[in-house]
Formats: sequence, C-alpha cells, structure tokens
Amino acid sequence: MSKTVMAGNTTEKTALVVLLGVSFAHLLNDAMQSVVPAVFPIFQQQMQLSYAEIGWVAFTLNITASILQPIIGFYTDRKPLPLLLPLGMGFSLLGMAGLAWSPSFWCLLISAALIGIGSSVLHPESSRVAHLAMNHRRGLAQSVFQVGGNTGQAFAPLMAAFIIVPQGQAGFLWFTIIAGFGIALQLGVSRWYSQQSRPLQAAAQAVDRVKSSFRKSFIVYVLGILILMLFSKFVYLASMTGYYAFYFMDKYHLPLSTAQISIFALQFAGMVGTFLGGPLADRFGRQKVIWFSILGTSPFSLLLPYVGPAGSVVVCAVIGLILMSGFSVIIVYAQELLPGHVGTVAGLFFGLAFGMGGLGSVMMGWLMDTHGVERMIQACAFLPLLGLFALLLPSDRVIMGKPKSFVA
Repeated sequence: MSKTVMAGNTTEKTALVVLLGVSFAHLLNDAMQSVVPAVFPIFQQQMQLSYAEIGWVAFTLNITASILQPIIGFYTDRKPLPLLLPLGMGFSLLGMAGLAWSPSFWCLLISAALIGIGSSVLHPESSRVAHLAMNHRRGLAQSVFQVGGNTGQAFAPLMAAFIIVPQGQAGFLWFTIIAGFGIALQLGVSRWYSQQSRPLQAAAQAVDRVKSSFRKSFIVYVLGILILMLFSKFVYLASMTGYYAFYFMDKYHLPLSTAQISIFALQFAGMVGTFLGGPLADRFGRQKVIWFSILGTSPFSLLLPYVGPAGSVVVCAVIGLILMSGFSVIIVYAQELLPGHVGTVAGLFFGLAFGMGGLGSVMMGWLMDTHGVERMIQACAFLPLLGLFALLLPSDRVIMGKPKSFVA
C-alpha cells in the first residue's frame, strides 16, 4: 500500500473519530440541558413556583441559546474559534453547579442562562466540525452529530428519575462531573479543529463572495416554510418534555418517575429517528422526509391525550421516531440553499429551535395556569398539522439543480 493511500486512510479515521467526538459532546450537552425541564415538578414543589414561573425558566434556558447561536455562527464562518468548544462546556458546568445550589427563582434563571450560553457556543461550532470532518457525506455527518444530541435528550428523563428525584437539587452536582468530562473531550476536538484553522480561514475570506444563485424572494419563501416547520416541531416538543409529566401525574395519579418513562420513550425513539433521517433523505429526498417528519406525527399527537399509561409509552415512541427524523435534514437542506454559510445556517436553525421552544414554554405555562394542563396538551396536539405547509417546499431537484426560473 502506497504512503499516499495510507495517509488518506489515517486522515479518514481521524475525521471519523472527530465526528464521533463532537457527537458525544453533543450528547453530554443536551443531556444536561434536557434534564432541567425533566425536573420542573421538583422545582415547583420545593420553591412553590407557578406554571408561568416554570415557563420563564424554560424560556431563559432556550432564549439565551436562541439569540447567541446565529451570532456565533455568523462570526465563526469568517473566523473559526476552536477554543469556543471547551469554553461552552465551562458555561454548562457553572450552570449545573448553580442549579444544585439555587435558593430562589432568580438564581434558577441565572443558572438556566449559563446552560443556554453553553449550548449556544457548542451547536454552531460543533456542527461546523462535523461538516468539515465528513465534507463528502454531509447528510450522514449532520445525522451522526444530531443523534448525539437526541441520545442525550433521551437519557435525560432517566437521569432525572434515578439521580435527581432521589437527591433533589443536590443531584445536579453529579452533572458537573459530566461537564468536566465534556471540557476534556472538547479540548481534544479543538486541537484537531485548530489544525484545520488556516485553510478554513482562507476559505472563510471567500464567504462573502459565495452567494446563493437563487433569487432573494425565493430564499425568503423557502426559509419561511422551514421556520414554520421548526415552530411546529419544537413548540410541540417543549409541551412534551416540559409539561407532559404534569399531565401524566394529574390524569393517571402516578409518580414522576413513572411519567418519565413515556418521555424517555419519545426521546429514545427520536434518537433512532434522527439517525435514520439522513439515509432516508438520501434515498427518498430531503423535501419528502421534512414534510413526513412533521405531518406524519399528527395522527399520533392527536391520539396521545386519549390513551392510557401503557399506551402513552407506545404512542410517545412513535411520535419521537417520526418527529425527530427531519431536523438534521432541514439543516442540510438550508445549507444547500445558502452555500458557504454552514455556521450561520446551523446557528440560525439551532437558535430558532431553542427560541421557539422557550417562547412556547412561556405560552404553555400561561395556558396551564388559566385553562389547566389537560387543555394545553390537547391544544398542542394540533401543532404537527402545520406539516401540511411543508408540501409547498421545492423538491431536491430544484435546490440542487437550480432551475433558471428561481435563479437571481
């Protein structure tokens, strides 16, 4: 075997290790972030918080990430900053320590903001690393990266049930160890990333010259539909991860630990759906997977409020499998629409995802205070029907082929 072939194989193996590294870092980050709404009932009981105040904690957690992610993505498209990777985990560590010792509602808000900042740093830069590591298989790279986050989200309810429920707020101290491991992992990834910085910065100087060949009106039209899909997906997910446990305990008179099983089923199946989304999009087309991932959820979301405890586990699993399959596909679809803006697109869409989830949490908290948890769950069940608008998205042939009628 020639030295050139051996060097190529070594480079591919290194890139795969880096991709798995950022995916695992995504797992740790999203596990820490998702465990916060999973234990909202504990905060409510210990601090006598209203549903609206719980909603504001969720809003703070998500809005910090929502505002900062597109800014960070836009800046690092022009000047990559590898040290942001371990720094983001450092903010998450401070947030976890703060949650363990928070004596009041306002301290909860500050701790939630620190965790949100950590996520805002991780997502655009780690998404860029995944894109760089597997540049020839972008759909697969984004799916592998995203499945790490979904895995963390899936295990968060179990962590809440077995770590925090028995120990109360002090259980969050265990998550500082997870954050510390994440810092060490991201330091290793950042070393590889920094080795790529020189060619990346040379390419970044040309970003302003890389423009989409589509008309601006067409880009706005497509992005508008994609953002509507994010609204449907993430507001519904916020209703499930933040408030379904209240509904479950109230309706079935079962403990929080039992309620978390249904949330775990949704998140674990979502991990599988995320992994399958990329290959399915390669086979059937990104546009088809996007509309199916939202609209295909609606029969099961409408059914969920009317099944029993055991049935809820099955229905939640089906919802997670379908609903989670489209997010990584949406990001790649948008990146192909706007070439040369990998970090900006990733930051924008991750930021919108968190922001919409946060705003949805505030609205749902108000709805629960005024109309009750059962009415809120029933109302949110209609959100996936917005997937009908995804049928208006241009086909993959249009995005990749750029027919003249859409070109500027």
